Amino acid sequence: MSRKVLAFDLGASSGRAIVGLLEPGDDGGLPKLTVEEVHRFPNDPVQVGKHLHWDILRLLHEIKQGLLKAGHLGHEVESLGIDSWAVDFGLLGRSGELLGNPYHYRDHHTDGVMEQVGEQLGRERIFQATGIQFLPFNTMYQLAALKQSGSVLLEQADKLLMIPDLLRYFLTGEMRSEATNASTTQLLNPLTGEWDRGLLAALGIPERLLLPPTAPGTPAGRLSADVCAELGAPPLPVIAVGEHDTASAVVAVPADGPDFAYLSCGTWSLLGTELPQPVLTEQALAWNFTNEGGVNGTHRLLKNIMGLWLVQECKRAWDKAGRSLSFPQLVAAAEQAEPFRSLIDPDDESFLNPVSMPDAIRDYCGRTGQPAPESEGQMIRCVLESLALKYRLVLERTETLSGKRFAGLHMVGGGIHNELLCRFTAGAIGRPVWAGPAEGSALGNIVVQYMALGHIRDMQEARSIIRRSFPLRTYAPEETAVWQRVYETFGRIIGES
Repeated sequence: MSRKVLAFDLGASSGRAIVGLLEPGDDGGLPKLTVEEVHRFPNDPVQVGKHLHWDILRLLHEIKQGLLKAGHLGHEVESLGIDSWAVDFGLLGRSGELLGNPYHYRDHHTDGVMEQVGEQLGRERIFQATGIQFLPFNTMYQLAALKQSGSVLLEQADKLLMIPDLLRYFLTGEMRSEATNASTTQLLNPLTGEWDRGLLAALGIPERLLLPPTAPGTPAGRLSADVCAELGAPPLPVIAVGEHDTASAVVAVPADGPDFAYLSCGTWSLLGTELPQPVLTEQALAWNFTNEGGVNGTHRLLKNIMGLWLVQECKRAWDKAGRSLSFPQLVAAAEQAEPFRSLIDPDDESFLNPVSMPDAIRDYCGRTGQPAPESEGQMIRCVLESLALKYRLVLERTETLSGKRFAGLHMVGGGIHNELLCRFTAGAIGRPVWAGPAEGSALGNIVVQYMALGHIRDMQEARSIIRRSFPLRTYAPEETAVWQRVYETFGRIIGES
């Protein structure tokens, strides 16, 4: 019997509603999974005065549109799930009302707060308590910023819900805190799976805000009567999937064993491996790695890398200046540009949210004694080569921290459509890159729903089904000797030699 579920995959720039169809396999073999995108929509932040916010009610509207479109296309789904980016949240009052539009993680209200909190509490203490990478927009620092500013929101708030939890609450009326996204707040203990009361007390964050974490794959309510009446929909169960999109993407990595490295590549690049326990060593802290919660009690040892945000922001700046080129045109120009002319550290803080990304890249090259990219092709080639080299650095450090050696790198997410980046990555790491599937987060969302419904046994079977259903493309390493020489230069430029 065929089974359908509906996944909402919300990214930092767009969202999708995707129907999954699980069909019996041939001759009683493994089932086969296919997907159909039924709705796509932009997710643009909104500037209000000096602050950047998410338009959360627009996202709710688009989710409802996705439900309507799935119904209009004749899809009778058994459940739905929502995944999104991490760290951002909404605050709810005692009557369950939203107290304001959530801040965007690139808003400047957290500027300098991470450093202040680190001095106050000690980075070692924070890392031992949470295992999370120090990033200036983590939930911990957003809450500390509200506290320091004297905002009345924390006094008025009764509950905090991360973005997928908030949207699920709007649909069901039930409040839950899903564990994979909760882990990204830098307030959750990875060993106990509970909120760290010592950190909360030290920061003056009320414990009442935080609900006990719910394991991914748990039913978390049904569409409310009001939503059902509005949409003409049945009271579908809503599953708390791996609600951090990277947690869902890792579920969809089509590995055939437990020892694998992954790169979830989109606006952000997240590179790491899956482990049964967190790595809380001094070296993990020194290299600023993170231990985020995974599905089925796993831990995702990984590093956040700036990713294709740099390309997106270059394009936005050029579009604004009237020099509009498509992404394929930019990649084609990059392929024709001179190799290794200039290199950057993609994670330099100047690239987090600059007024002009091309200017920020040129300034970086000037500071490091390199020729600045002049043409669009030179700029994009600089970014893609630098990303590939940073991937190698992080891959090798992942091996050191985990004690594993990886034969190659599984690359999932929308970034795999950038064939030049895939080729560069294979050359830089000197190992094969296995690219696919592109819809990693949505597929992970879908198979966790099937596990919750009892249609897929476990993650091993889920990955086998994905491997059988979605072909991979292998990129063999090329010009490895050249990449090795450039890697040494890259290390000196970014201060990691």
